[in-house]
Amino acid sequence: MNELIQLSPEVAAARADGRPVVALESTIIAHGMPWPQNLETAREVEDVIRAEGAVPATIAIIGGRIRVGLTNDELQQLAQSPDAMKLSRRDLPYAIATGRLGATTVAATMICAHLAGVEVFVTGGIGGAHRGAQTSFDISADLQELARTPVAVVCAGAKSILDLGLTLEYLETHGVPVLSVGQDNFAAFFTPDSGLKADFRMDDADTQARFIRAKWALGLGGGVVVSNPVPAAQAMPREEIDAITAQALTEADSQGIVGKAITPFLLARIKALTGGRSLATNIALVKHNAVVGARLAASLQTR
Repeated sequence: MNELIQLSPEVAAARADGRPVVALESTIIAHGMPWPQNLETAREVEDVIRAEGAVPATIAIIGGRIRVGLTNDELQQLAQSPDAMKLSRRDLPYAIATGRLGATTVAATMICAHLAGVEVFVTGGIGGAHRGAQTSFDISADLQELARTPVAVVCAGAKSILDLGLTLEYLETHGVPVLSVGQDNFAAFFTPDSGLKADFRMDDADTQARFIRAKWALGLGGGVVVSNPVPAAQAMPREEIDAITAQALTEADSQGIVGKAITPFLLARIKALTGGRSLATNIALVKHNAVVGARLAASLQTR
């Protein structure tokens, strides 16, 4: 094991015993949700994974090391720290070298999970090509990481603030398969259906595991997107969220908000404009993804 990686006792025991482990990001705690819902959700998602027979491994950079599996106090530190860095691939060495507290994005979590031998990662929604990316080249590093790092990422599709068509085109170009659970179409985060087809529909964990093992056995590197739509009872109407997203994007543009700051800004504005309903949807979809991810991790462990 790389000396820069520190497994929690729970994760280390699971790895030694051959039990399934599920990676979780920490940006959703530090930058994706407000206090105290961020801490409450982090703990609840870990409990969902344990209830499914797997071990959660929330990942962050603390004290110059990649921490795979966090204590309750460390989760709270991330949830309440205004100075936690938002880390992608390029930022990991800086946080480690300087000892900065860092929360991992999808891309960084994939890297750390792979280094720790964890094959399944659960998140809310992946990043993607931002609207206007055909001229701005504003494309999340998450997509490039999916093209290169062999981790299965269970998500509620890509965040609906993005250009989902361009996102799927990028994934196709880079050979990243998109599996959809329970429907043929790609999920759209706050709403179940983007109106865009996923590559393959695979509803059960065993089928998903066979596909993933076949991909990696063929020497086809890179990750797999498992698109798991938000449950209908907790979803938001597509027309409403589209209109609110358009308003939030206009506000971001008028305020000159770009780069890493744009996604937290948009999610916060959408929360405000929906009276908090979008946050409830976000929490519900992450917990739903945790169930699917834990079952996938268990199936992969038997293959």
